[in-house]
Amino acid sequence: MNQLDALKQYTTVVADTGDFQQLGTYRPQDATTNPSLILKAVQMPQYQSLVQQSVQAKRAQSLDAVMDDLLVRFGCEILALIPGRVSTEVDARLSFDKAATIAKAQQLMALYAKQGIGPERVLIKIAATWEGIQAAAALEQQGIHTNLTLLFSMGQALACAQAKVQLISPFVGRVYDWYKKSAGAAWDEAANAGANDPGVKLVRSIYNQFKHFDIPTEIMGASFRNCGQILALAGCDLLTIAPELLAQLAGSEAPMSCALTVQAAREQTLQAVQLDEPGFRYALNADAMASEKLAEGIRAFVADTLKLEQLLLAA
Repeated sequence: MNQLDALKQYTTVVADTGDFQQLGTYRPQDATTNPSLILKAVQMPQYQSLVQQSVQAKRAQSLDAVMDDLLVRFGCEILALIPGRVSTEVDARLSFDKAATIAKAQQLMALYAKQGIGPERVLIKIAATWEGIQAAAALEQQGIHTNLTLLFSMGQALACAQAKVQLISPFVGRVYDWYKKSAGAAWDEAANAGANDPGVKLVRSIYNQFKHFDIPTEIMGASFRNCGQILALAGCDLLTIAPELLAQLAGSEAPMSCALTVQAAREQTLQAVQLDEPGFRYALNADAMASEKLAEGIRAFVADTLKLEQLLLAA
């Protein structure tokens, strides 16, 4: 058995890509997209027809309408190839606007509904700012399920749990990147690998907290840099993995084992924590890594959204 098939025994495997033609190779349960992945995909020749379809369908409407149509077209193509859910991201420029985030999520879900796609098959991705989390809480009450992304801290995770969001995506690789850059020449790759990887440690701590207190929010590790990070989180609810790393896992038959279990989490001595808005903002501000990576991530997604808009205008 290869490592990908072995991993599927413990964890729901999710494909992290806009290039949906690769999905059949790895047979993931779910798939995730973001502005960067869609931007990459639309520049491939095989997806030019989707771009043209969106532009032609919404030519008389706003650029926003064309963008939404394109995102949902990609989502529908992905859903035709997987049995589970697709994550579609809200415009990152709305990350600090609760009302606008709710409205955009509703618009996206309405477009999916027109294609016969029910809410059980879509997760709306929202940046885990305070405003984004509160928007997600309202959407969950409406039956629109959410995936809180750009998550780098326990404080963000706890606020999401309190909001009863469906799923959170802690970013393993970007946490690793920050600590490696911060350490500079003093970074010891071997000492910070596997279970000692700082991104892995964050996800393990969130997993243990959630399972210890029976928090139903799903945990999906994301943004992996190497297979060691993935294997160190085997047993996590879900892991979203780029095709390049899926290929590496599929090509290896090295032994692996379950690294996270509910039983082990329940045996730990942990304290329940509640965060109000001031507590959330203070905790985020106190965590240099989380506050910097959240801001950087929003900026990067906005930049790629703007590039995608320019491509649509030129189409």
